Amino acid sequence: MPDLVSIEEIRSAARAIVDHVVRTPTLASAGMSALLGVPTTTKLELLQRSGSFKPRGVANKLLALSQAERDAGVVAVSGGNHGIAVADAAGALGVAATVVMPESAPARSVEIARAAGADVRLTESMDGAFALLHELVAAGATLVHPFDDPVVVAAQGTAGLEFATDAPDVTDVLVSIGGGGLISGVATAFRALAPHVRMWGVETEGADAMTRALAAGEPVATPLHSIVTTLSAPMVCDLTLEHARKLLTDVLVVSDADAVAGTVALAEHAKVWAEPAAGCLVPAARRVLERVGRPCHLGLFVCGGNASFADVARWSQG
Repeated sequence: MPDLVSIEEIRSAARAIVDHVVRTPTLASAGMSALLGVPTTTKLELLQRSGSFKPRGVANKLLALSQAERDAGVVAVSGGNHGIAVADAAGALGVAATVVMPESAPARSVEIARAAGADVRLTESMDGAFALLHELVAAGATLVHPFDDPVVVAAQGTAGLEFATDAPDVTDVLVSIGGGGLISGVATAFRALAPHVRMWGVETEGADAMTRALAAGEPVATPLHSIVTTLSAPMVCDLTLEHARKLLTDVLVVSDADAVAGTVALAEHAKVWAEPAAGCLVPAARRVLERVGRPCHLGLFVCGGNASFADVARWSQG
């Protein structure tokens, strides 16, 4: 089994990327506290560069590449946010970037990645996107994987380092799972700094690759049908599965409709415009409260905000 990322690797990543990312706010949310009935603190990673946590891992990976790897150009697969981050960071560093996305990816994400200078290629499905990714890597492009890379996972953990430092009173932290890179890094940071904190992963139905992997004992192919493309990894990897097995209290799965309702709740009560990949935390938080009871202090990792009003309106009607 792969080794877990260490807190030393996370701290090293924090030093490496300090000039390339934002130290996002960690704020107590009076609105969410009132809605959920317990103290609730939010980590507003949607205020990160390009609107999600993804620039942390991307910056660390690009900075670690050799000149030959940069000269070959980088390629990434994404449901939206990873692609935006790769396009933005590669453009800033003068590296050619190709981003492969499924046609279901939000149109706004495609537009932003193209505006940043990336060559965006669309495929019919996420499975097709990964297949094209493998072809491009085989042809010589340098892979920037969204989660199956300890360099990326360590840098995602820098957000957990900040969260654990800024919110020492939290007892239960909820983090969304796509491929598992974010929660792997964040859970590692909390285990080192605040080992008493319970870590909860959250997925949506039809994008539940970690739940299926935990049940099977290994990464398994996952049929994807969630509207939440930014969580829609066709499978997790051994690296992130091992972190989940050893560091998480549980992984909860919520419906698309509840995730969209959570986005609206975050807008109305926390005053932040999040995407459903973060909105799914709200219904999951209610289930955590049923499990652990009170008193407790929730921490919500608001991972991204790259959804348009039109997207949310359409999903709400749907």
